[in-house]
Formats: sequence, C-alpha cells, structure tokens
Amino acid sequence: MKKEEIIVKEETLDPGDWEAMKTLGHKMIDDMFAYLQQVGERPVWQQIPANTKQYFKDALPFQPQTPASIYEEFTKHILPYTKGNIHPRFWSWVEGGGTPLGMLADMLASGMNPNNALGDHAAMYIEYQVIDWSRQMFGFPSSATGILLSGGSIANITALIAARNNFNKNIRSQGLHALNAQLVVYTSSETHTCVQKAVEVIGIGSQYLRQIPVDENYRIRIDLLRKTIANDKQAGLFPFCIIGNAGTVNTGAIDDLDELASISKQEGCWFHIDGAFGAIPKLLPEFEATLAGIEKADSLAFDFHKWLYVNYEVGCVLIRDGEAHRNAFSVSANYLLSHEKGLAAGPEPFSHFGMELSRGFKALKVWMSLKEHGIEKYQRMIRQNLQQAQFLANLIQHSNSFELLAEVSLNIVCYRYNPGNLTDNDLNTLNKNILMQLQVQGIASPSYTLLQGRYAIRVAITNHRSRRKDFEILITETRRIGEELYKNNYSLQI
Repeated sequence: MKKEEIIVKEETLDPGDWEAMKTLGHKMIDDMFAYLQQVGERPVWQQIPANTKQYFKDALPFQPQTPASIYEEFTKHILPYTKGNIHPRFWSWVEGGGTPLGMLADMLASGMNPNNALGDHAAMYIEYQVIDWSRQMFGFPSSATGILLSGGSIANITALIAARNNFNKNIRSQGLHALNAQLVVYTSSETHTCVQKAVEVIGIGSQYLRQIPVDENYRIRIDLLRKTIANDKQAGLFPFCIIGNAGTVNTGAIDDLDELASISKQEGCWFHIDGAFGAIPKLLPEFEATLAGIEKADSLAFDFHKWLYVNYEVGCVLIRDGEAHRNAFSVSANYLLSHEKGLAAGPEPFSHFGMELSRGFKALKVWMSLKEHGIEKYQRMIRQNLQQAQFLANLIQHSNSFELLAEVSLNIVCYRYNPGNLTDNDLNTLNKNILMQLQVQGIASPSYTLLQGRYAIRVAITNHRSRRKDFEILITETRRIGEELYKNNYSLQI
C-alpha cells in the first residue's frame, strides 16, 4: 500500500501583493510629511471624542483586515488625537518634537529590525559610535562606557545600580545583606521622582533618600548637604551617592555641580548627575562655568529625545569607570559566549552594560540626526530656545497682571496670571483653569507645577519649531482667558 503524501500549506506574514503594500507605504510617507509640514495649522491638542474612545474597546481581532483599511482607521481614530509635542506651541513637561529624518530613521531601523544586544552587525558599531560621540560631548574619558536606553528614568536607575554594586563587590551575589550598615543617597528636594523610584527599586528605600532643601533659586543647599552627611555618618550610616541636578524639572535650576563633585570625592561617594535635558547646554562655551563638574561625574544620565530633538525614545547613561559599569551587569551564559568569527564575534555585547537583552536600534536616528545637523547647528538651536525663554520672561515682566514665579536660568519659564486682590488659593484655581482652557481650546500646551504652594503655568522650551510669535500668542491668550475666567468666577464651560 502506497503511503499518502501529506501536503502542508506554509504561510508567511509578508504581503501577498508587494506592489500594493509599497503603494500604501508611499502614501503613508506622503501623508506624514504633509502632517509635519502643516503641524502649526492644527490645534496643539484636541480631546478624543466618545466614539473613538469606544472604538479603542473593540474586541481582539481573529480575522484579517486589509492594510489599507487598517491605515484608514489610523488616520481617523489615532493621528488626529496625538499628544501634540510636534506642534510649535507645545511646551508641556520637557519633550522634544522629533524631525522628519528621525522619523525615516525609525522606519529604516524597524525595517532592519536588529536586536541590538550582541553580535557582529552594523547596528552594534553605530551605537558604539554614538556612545563615543556622547563621551566627547560631555568631556568623559575614552575609557568610559555607556548605553542607550528608553530615557532618563532608566538611565538614572542604571547608573545607581552601577554605583551600588561598585560600593561593595559582594552586593551582586549577597544582596544588601553584604553590608553591615544602611546606604544613603543625597539629592535636592527638586530632583525628579524617577530617582526616588530608582532608590526604592535597588533596595535602598526612599527613607534613605535624603532630599536636601534648596535655596531661593531652587538649587541644593550645600551647607545642609554637608551637615546631613555628617549626621548620617555619626549615626553609623553609609553615605554612598550624591546626585546633582543639571536642570531641575520644575524650574531648570542647575546645582553647583563642581562643588558636589568635590564633596563626593571628600566623602568617598559616587557622584551622579541627572542631566536629562539640562546637561545639553554643555555644548555651549557660555555654559562652561554653569555646568562645570559634569566632566567630573562618575555617571551622567541625559536624553537625546529632549533638547537634542531626536524622535522618541532614546536616552543615554555614561559611566566613567567602565569596569564598574561592566561588573554591575555582565553575566556569563553558554548561549551568550563570543566567538572569534561569525555572527557571535564583534564588539562587546551591550548586555554587559544594562538589564536588557532585547534592544531596538535606537542609535540609528541619533547617528543620522547628528550627521544631518552637526553640533554647530544644535548649538544654535539650543541658544534659540534659551533666547526664547528670556523673551517670554521679558513679556511676562512687562505685562500687567502677570507674575514670573522663578528665576529663568535655563529654558523653563514659570508664571501666573494675577489680576490683583485675590488670595493664593483663588489664584491657584484661576491659573489651573487658564491652563486647561489653553489646552482644550487648542491654543498652546504648557504644563504646570507648584512653587512654594503657588500654581505656576510652566513653559518648558525644547521645541525647534517654536517662534517668538508663538510666545506672544501665549501671553495674549492667557490674558484673554484669564479675564473671561475672572468675570465668570474662575469657571468656563470645558
């Protein structure tokens, strides 16, 4: 009896019609370029309608749709309702707007689709070159190591893991039980909340994160830092890390980094700098004194996707002592061994410098962006934003019924509308409603903070598309909305 042959139908996820997919791809690119070119003509932000929110609750799809119909749904339900950070009048939090070439670089990286953890392939070499350029930008030695990460939060925690494990070489195997006293981290009360999360995650505990009070310009009080360290040592605790701010998230304040470096050296502490956006002016000669000390740090966290305008997401950590970095993360495994030739050869795996083994090709958009514009143009763009911050501050100071609520030392402007004869509580309510109306009406998107209990409209300028006329619009519209709200007992229909 003849054995029947079993016919197996094999499938792929590649398109059945490559030409149709290519045509759709060209349309997507054309549409996105038009979207970027016309960005200033649209509202900064618009609320998602109820029918679209309901659309996002559709059940798991079991049957296929055509790519064209999926793209149509994207243009209807997703593209119109973005966060708005590519718009010229977006100044919320500290977020960059990306560039057209950065968008294309992400497409190219996604098309290549490498896992950039290890191996002998081009993406590895590009990331190493970006790390080398980063060392040059901030004055770190060639022996320093680094890695690209999702952003400042993970960059900060990566640095603190290296700092902790360097403090005692037994921590990796024995945990914090290897120590006979409690580790303590020091930073200012203005430090980003991701530092508290990092201290908690690495097992030190937020109780031992000393948040030192700041001066009238929101910079860490050096005298109180010294006193706190002395008290902790007297109590038998281990001061092991000092964190300086190169640009606080609330006001852009820059700590005395050079003095913090000296104290760290005197106390035998690791010196880390959170420079998520405020380290970037290190590229400017006129900030040499203000940012002196960055080059002395044991580690530095910063973001390319903030004040270097690279498309989300890509941050970086640099660590001065490459061996300390390596010793904090490197693990041997039979399936990760390097070979002399073949794909398993190549540069040192990035898995030796961080937690991830699955890593996208973030470096390509950084590499292409730096080559497209060059450092001299980035210097001009950073200066432009700094000048815009001073321009806005000047508008506020010379406008009736406005108050500047903090020194403008960098690129963040905090202000409020104050028509007079109101309590701070009333002003807080009034300015909160002004902010919401600015956003809901699609006029502008600043963010907010509280400074000494006062609600501030906060303008963080890391936007290469902003122009001076945009800040004039902000002040004009703030006044208009403020006057309307004041007449209506601080409330308008939203």
